[in-house]
This record gives sequence, structure tokens and C-alpha cells, in this order.
Amino acid sequence: MNAEEFKALQGPIKQAYRSAPESARVTSRVELGLDPQRLAVRLGTDHPSVAGLHPATGGTGAMACSADLLLQSLAACAGVTLLAVATATGVPITGGRIVAEGLWDARGTLGVDKTVPVGIQHIRLSFELEGSADLSVYERLVGTAERYCVILATLRGAVPIEICVRLSAA
Repeated sequence: MNAEEFKALQGPIKQAYRSAPESARVTSRVELGLDPQRLAVRLGTDHPSVAGLHPATGGTGAMACSADLLLQSLAACAGVTLLAVATATGVPITGGRIVAEGLWDARGTLGVDKTVPVGIQHIRLSFELEGSADLSVYERLVGTAERYCVILATLRGAVPIEICVRLSAA
């Protein structure tokens, strides 16, 4: 696809967001199934973990958008950490799920409205756990996992990101 085709693809989408700004607000969602024997991440719409544009920005939906991949990483890290803490503390987890949802506005990404921020503006991480312990035990378990989840800590810490550009030898 060349630049003109790309602009033609996104033009109507951008115009729709100018006309109805609320239609540009998108919630990306990833669900992670918990199984003490293995951890499998499935993106919300069962598409492969290959990056592409979100349908709200001109993609087909056949590939995971960057928000999906970020949320997938967060859910996977939270799940691995939770299961490790549960194992270390002897708290039984027999199943459940972790849901990561991120709200973002496509107008920012597409440059439709310069006042709209680019990126995910709100993330919700939900734990629905199965096991024989009391809710308070699982709340403490999640609190401990929250402290040690690398991706969650990275997102909360707003780490500096260095951008490097290089030309590779052809």
C-alpha cells in the first residue's frame, strides 16, 4: 500500500471521528486464562499475535494492534507473577482469568484532533480467581503480585524511553 492508498483508507475514518468524536474512543481488551499447569494468552478476538493497525485506524482486525499487544503483555506478566506468588505462598488457585482493558481515542493516533492524547489513557486489570481460600487471601495475593509484576511496574513508573534510529548496511 502506498501513501495515497493509505490516506484514502484513513480519510473516511478521520472524517467520521471529526463528525462524531465519541466514536473514536476504543477499549482494547485482552483476556488471559489461568491454569496452574500452563499460561496461555488469547487476544480478545482470537487473532494471532502479529502487529497491525486497529480497525479504528484503518486496519482489518486480522492482526493485533499495539494496544492489544501491550495489554497482552500486562495480563501475561500479571498472571505469571500471580501464579508464582501463589505457588510460593501455598495459596490455591484452581483457575480463573485476568482481564486487561485499555481505553484510547483514535482521534489522537490519527491526528484528527491535536488536543486528544495519543495512547492508552486508562487501563483496568481485573482478577477473577478460583480456589478454596477467602477473598481477603486472594486480595493480599494480588497485592503481592502487583508489587512484583514487571510490566505493571514499568507502566506505573513511566520509564524514560530512548529512541534510536540507525541505517543498516544493505
